[in-house]
Amino acid sequence: MGLGERGGWERCESMYCGVETEFSDDVPSLLSFHISTGGFDYVLAPLMNPSYRPSLVEANGSSSDTQVLPVSGSDLVLAPSQWSSHVVGKVSSWIDLDSEDEVLRMDSETTLKQEIAWATHLSLQACLLPTPKGTSCANYARCVNQILPGLTNLQLWLRVPLVKSDGDSMDATSKGLNDSWELWNSFRLLCEHDSKLSVALDVMSNLPSESSLGRWMGESVRAAIISTDSFLTNARGYPCLSKRHQKLIAGFFDHAVQVVVSGKPVHNLPKASDSNTEGTQRHPLRSYLDYVAYLFQKMEPLPEQERLELGYRDFLQAPLQPLMDNLEAQTYETFERDSIKYIQYQRAVAKALVDRVPDAKASELTTVLMVVGAGRGPLVRASLQAAEETDRKLKVYAVEKNPNAVVTLHNLVKLEGWEGMVTIISCDMRFWTAPEKADILVSELLGSFGDNELSPECLDGAQRFLKPDGISIPSSYTSFIQPVTASKLYNDVKAHKDLAHFETPYVVKLHSVARVAPSQSVFTFTHPNFSTKANNQRYKKLRFNLPSDAGSALVHGFAGYFDSVLYKDVHLGIEPTTATPNMFSWFPIFFPLRKPVEVHPDSPLEVHFWRCCGSSKVWYEWTVSSPTPSPMHNTNGRSYGVGL
Repeated sequence: MGLGERGGWERCESMYCGVETEFSDDVPSLLSFHISTGGFDYVLAPLMNPSYRPSLVEANGSSSDTQVLPVSGSDLVLAPSQWSSHVVGKVSSWIDLDSEDEVLRMDSETTLKQEIAWATHLSLQACLLPTPKGTSCANYARCVNQILPGLTNLQLWLRVPLVKSDGDSMDATSKGLNDSWELWNSFRLLCEHDSKLSVALDVMSNLPSESSLGRWMGESVRAAIISTDSFLTNARGYPCLSKRHQKLIAGFFDHAVQVVVSGKPVHNLPKASDSNTEGTQRHPLRSYLDYVAYLFQKMEPLPEQERLELGYRDFLQAPLQPLMDNLEAQTYETFERDSIKYIQYQRAVAKALVDRVPDAKASELTTVLMVVGAGRGPLVRASLQAAEETDRKLKVYAVEKNPNAVVTLHNLVKLEGWEGMVTIISCDMRFWTAPEKADILVSELLGSFGDNELSPECLDGAQRFLKPDGISIPSSYTSFIQPVTASKLYNDVKAHKDLAHFETPYVVKLHSVARVAPSQSVFTFTHPNFSTKANNQRYKKLRFNLPSDAGSALVHGFAGYFDSVLYKDVHLGIEPTTATPNMFSWFPIFFPLRKPVEVHPDSPLEVHFWRCCGSSKVWYEWTVSSPTPSPMHNTNGRSYGVGL
């Protein structure tokens, strides 16, 4: 049924809401009560009678050959699709695999394996593992790690309380935990980042700081279990959540996290709401479900462009190599749809034309403008519109190396009647001999990291036909990096099981990531650059500090962005704090780390980035030197390079 319909959110897993239940050996009645009557989508239910202990069965003299496990009923009581869609298993909460008591430890190990085997037999989609009892969870993780390789469809959710104390105030429910993220991190590391292991967060009435909560958006959180105790009461007596809880739940909805309601009703609702319109008794937790549904339906509808890009969220793509490869028509069409980008280019060209030619000479002087890398003509069109808007005379050379795009250019010039103004040159800009010098050089050679599609090399080669006082649009661009927690991206890279994929930067629409520190600038290029010592190799050392109240974080890699000055105050970019609104031509770039680095607020993250140039390619190398050194990535461009 779901939490309702909301523009663009219907495809999101977060539209389903569960309820945590006690053990029942009558599962059909359990489902009927909570799903048919209550309106929940699934139950989070124990699979085994909580009084069961393997050692007690043996002490009573029962043979393991004849023993029947006290599970919640035969698999035949529900159809396979019902087990799969409406039941999430809950492993017995008493188990303690790191107990000093050997009998309890052995019972726990046996029961865990039996319950997971039963959940697998039932074709459940997920099973909830209880919270580790202490800070040490090595044996628990070892047993789970033994189980994980044998799972195909079953996901394991480790239950973790959402706790982060500020050092002196301890949450009573935290069981001595200072920061529950540390517990999750150690368990996840012991299980080698297995993609079938996720986390279910117990949301408490007291929430940690915003910085601390933000870390979880980059982790593989599958469920947020909210106790009825965490709800406040509104003026009409109904349950509601604090503003901070509402913001957190909205963030979870946006990251495909499902809400599970847990506990007994603690609100004395008005009598009229005790029964529904048919006069039958309402589910005791229905008002909590209604409030969660209200929060879901209150979400802002996704903008049209965001809906189109849903399939690209956290999807790794190799960056384009337009210098080495010719782009396809579909790629051109995608970029040409980005009207905001060309509006910015038109503004930049218009300002440059006005600066170049004073009003008094507008009817006499003709500005020579060269579009290098003209593609199918959007920059040619933007430049001619800028000339018309400023009433300046313009002569355009459209230089394009892709012979297929040149065909489109010729047709465009005929169709628009530009024959007298536009000359098409089918040639690589680096090897063309221009018949005259240009006043303005316009290009759109920028990649997600600014220089990663070889804009510096191309423009260095093309600036020989720019007048000494000529203008380059763009005039400069700067790359930025930012450390991120990106559990999904890391697991997707790891799934390839080779070194090369960890040494390749990817273009990706970042979504399930936590940005653990503000971005910093890396490399800057300025055009034209007439220096005789021009060199496009670069090196930068950066230090990132986590906010003091954030707690520790695991850095899986670096998000990369760019910001570009087209001309004077006209800029274009994707760096989050200054990004051009509503522009979609560039997704960020992601530089993975072979081994994720744990970073603490009191210990800076020190990163090194190089841009290296060879005779046939350009490549990046990167490494972390502190708090723990990582291997050098992509030495000599062995895994990834951009071909010249």
